[in-house]
Amino acid sequence: MAEIKDPENTIIIELKDGNVVIELLPDVAPMHCDRMKELAREGQYDNVAFHRVIDGFMAQTGDVQHGDMEDGFNLGRAGTGGSDKKDLPAEFSGVPHDRGTLGAARSQNPNSANSQFFINFKDNHFLNRQYTVYGRVIEGMEHVDAITRGEPPAKPDRMISVKVAADA
Repeated sequence: MAEIKDPENTIIIELKDGNVVIELLPDVAPMHCDRMKELAREGQYDNVAFHRVIDGFMAQTGDVQHGDMEDGFNLGRAGTGGSDKKDLPAEFSGVPHDRGTLGAARSQNPNSANSQFFINFKDNHFLNRQYTVYGRVIEGMEHVDAITRGEPPAKPDRMISVKVAADA
């Protein structure tokens, strides 16, 4: 397992093929990091589908309203919802959208990020300073690479569980 330097700011996502370890960047995007930890601790990310997975671009998940594959799952609406918490203001930074970085998904409004996020399959620098970067994969990127593709995938993969490492 990757060396976890700060368990309070590390997320472990269990996928079908193994764990993905994400180092959060609270110095860069504190509100987004806090939201991810809050939703993980509430169990809201468990069983949520990867509803938009574009080869050579990114894998998007985190719609806790419509994406829970065990409770009220609606593939047609997955990607349109968020959580019951208010939207977050953008926390744009100079951190580039490199392969393995975690970005906040949002609508056209830069201050509309809520619970959804994506993991970049490759460097996507055209997103720099337009979407909040708030984490990076430090282990298990091969499991992200194995997520079923589609918009939406016919049989989507899911986050089996999402935990803050300090609680795992």
